[in-house]
Parts: sequence; structure tokens; C-alpha cells
Amino acid sequence: MIQCMELNEKQIHILKVSEELFSKNGFDGTSVRMIAKTAGINIAMISYYFGSKEKLLETLVSYRISSFKIEIEQIIQQESTFIEKIDAIVASVIKRIHNSRRIQKLIHFEFSREHPKIDFSNYLKGKQENLDSLKKLIEDGQKEGVFSKNVNIELIIPTILGSYFNLYYNKKIYSKAHRLFEEDNFDEFVAHTLTQHIQRTIKALLTYEE
Repeated sequence: MIQCMELNEKQIHILKVSEELFSKNGFDGTSVRMIAKTAGINIAMISYYFGSKEKLLETLVSYRISSFKIEIEQIIQQESTFIEKIDAIVASVIKRIHNSRRIQKLIHFEFSREHPKIDFSNYLKGKQENLDSLKKLIEDGQKEGVFSKNVNIELIIPTILGSYFNLYYNKKIYSKAHRLFEEDNFDEFVAHTLTQHIQRTIKALLTYEE
């Protein structure tokens, strides 16, 4: 997997521009020429760094998942309680998924295709590594008696993502119910109200004893 520190500033700039264009226009609707023009670079530079548009998207996916792995590891290594670490991970997941919600939609579309245009092996490896890190944190908490032993750890992340995407894909309904008439209102609702709700939900699942 391409680690964040192996990418130079120019490569990261190209990836960020590509992410914005892919999010706005879709993969097929974004050309290499469009990326080069928006990034202010020569089109040959994209071929030099990434080889093709497919490899560029593949690198973007790997870059995002590897940077998340670094963030999770930093949270776990902090001098804080197990509960505080869980809260921080939940907040990090929601913030990342909300900020990259459009590219996530593209990734899931490509991933669900019978013949994806990119290789998802690094992406899947990265997701498994992140799950393993979360699993170890929870298992350590179980050993310390902080978390219940009756926890389906593999369903923690789907619970977080499911809650977020249910809100996002039904945005019109929830925006009306919570009087979120501006985009900034919705962003603030996600950052505070939704995040705190999911944090409480996850902590309840982790600490509830049957």
C-alpha cells in the first residue's frame, strides 16, 4: 500500500484535485486533461506519477485508507481512557466519511461492479488493518473490564457508517425534521448532534451486559 509519507506534495495536490473532480463529475466524466488543467500541471505529469486515470484513482483510494490507519493508530496511542479513544475514533470516522462522502459513493459504485476498473486489493487490506486495530483496542478494553465481552466487534464500523449514510441518503427528510435549511446547518448537525448520538450508541453497545 502506498503510505502517505511516500507521496510528495505535487502528488498529493494532484490526488486532492482528482478527488474533487471525481466527486463532482464521476469517474467517467472526469478526464485526465481536466485534472491536469485544474491542478495547473502538464498532462504528462499524471502519466509520470500514476500511469493512468485508473491507477490515479487506485492511488487515491489507497492514500485515503492508509492516512486513516495512521490517524487510528495515533488515537490508540494517546494517553486517554478506552472510552475516550472510542469517542475519538467514532468522531474521526464520521468526519472523514462526511468530508469525502461523494468520493465514497464513487468508490462503492466501482467496488460493486462485476468488473471494477481499479484494483481494490490495497483498499481491502487497509480496511482489514483498520478493523484489526479497532478490534485489538476493544479486546484490550474487555481484558480491563471496561467493555462487555458480549460484543460483535465486526459490526461496530457498519453501525457507525449505517447511521451516517441513512441520514445522508435521506437528507431531505431529516433536514426538514431538524430544520436544517442551509448546508452549513447540516454539516454542524453531523459534526455535533449525529456524532454525539452515534458515540452514545457505540458506547452503549460496548458496555451493555446481558
